[in-house]
Amino acid sequence: MRFCVRVALSLAISLLAGRAYVAAQEGPVREGSETVAKPRKPAETPEEATPEGDKIPSKFDKTKQSAESVPSFKSDVINVSVDVAVLDNKGHFIPGIPRGNFRILEDNVPQPVTGFNLGEAPMTVAMVIEFSNKFQSFYSQTWYQTLMASWGFLQTLKPEDYVAIVAYDFHSQILCDFTADKQEAMEAMRRLQIPGMSEANLFDALTDTAQRMSGIEGRKAIVLISSGIDTFSKLTFDKARKIMQEAGVPVYAIGLMQALRIYYEANQSLGPMEQMDFLQADNEMKTFAKETGGMAFFPRFYGEFPGIYRMIQDSLRHQYVLSYSPANQARDGKFRKIKVQLVNPATGEELPLKDEKGKPIKYQIVAKNGYTAPREVE
Repeated sequence: MRFCVRVALSLAISLLAGRAYVAAQEGPVREGSETVAKPRKPAETPEEATPEGDKIPSKFDKTKQSAESVPSFKSDVINVSVDVAVLDNKGHFIPGIPRGNFRILEDNVPQPVTGFNLGEAPMTVAMVIEFSNKFQSFYSQTWYQTLMASWGFLQTLKPEDYVAIVAYDFHSQILCDFTADKQEAMEAMRRLQIPGMSEANLFDALTDTAQRMSGIEGRKAIVLISSGIDTFSKLTFDKARKIMQEAGVPVYAIGLMQALRIYYEANQSLGPMEQMDFLQADNEMKTFAKETGGMAFFPRFYGEFPGIYRMIQDSLRHQYVLSYSPANQARDGKFRKIKVQLVNPATGEELPLKDEKGKPIKYQIVAKNGYTAPREVE
């Protein structure tokens, strides 16, 4: 009994002591259980004290400064850069066009050109090569044409150019990462011997390569050597198209099997469904090329390949680089269409180009189709 009384008295004393400690920390308590705040400790120096008595961090103690107290410099202006190549009807680059003859339309609204540059630069190229046996049993010459196209383009690169070799069937495989050593790239090409898979996942391989290259500075491009057929990609064409637009890497597509298709169509060896598949593949390759600022080629003869390589070189190495600050500065994440024109600045009409003999030149303007505006981060 005495033991229980002692324990009860001990607990009561401890409880009263705890309440006293809390009261000492919080300040005296008025009637109605209102706590009176204790006066804060004064600041070490008067100039660092706020009216409430709080000490602010020293301006040299960056680890204790709040985000609001640190000055930050950020540009909210959207700037757009557009690489433009002007080629004649033979695929030759047309130099010497003055800045004032270029007009940029964004969503059909003229934009003032704020930057203009022209020069020759090294290239960074990823060769994306279809490595599938889907058509090998039916078209015995397809793989030979693939190798000829791949080797031919690789031999046109200059010592300062960087190249990567990517092959795809069911999935994409980097045979050679970006290197200026052309011998290393040649060795990687020798691994392309006998294709083992019948799938050709073009959309997955193309978008994966473009996303890897999106952060690379300077002149860059994907040279796609493919039939254009996609059999089993995770991405749909529409999703792949959007990713390619956002990545900003121009695609130069070389379509295979054109002569063979004509031959087998004439002999009625191609059914209606196969013909539709090939037509759809051609249109998709054209779309990827056009919307990224590249070009698409569909050679029927081996003699056409050197001209194709030259056009790709001219389009990539020799470019007019235009920049502008769009009138629409909304950060809405929407896609905006771009159109580049050559005009007479006095009249605004389309500019006719003439050769040295005064004859009119038919020309084409190669530039990306648009860009995706940044989205405001909340």
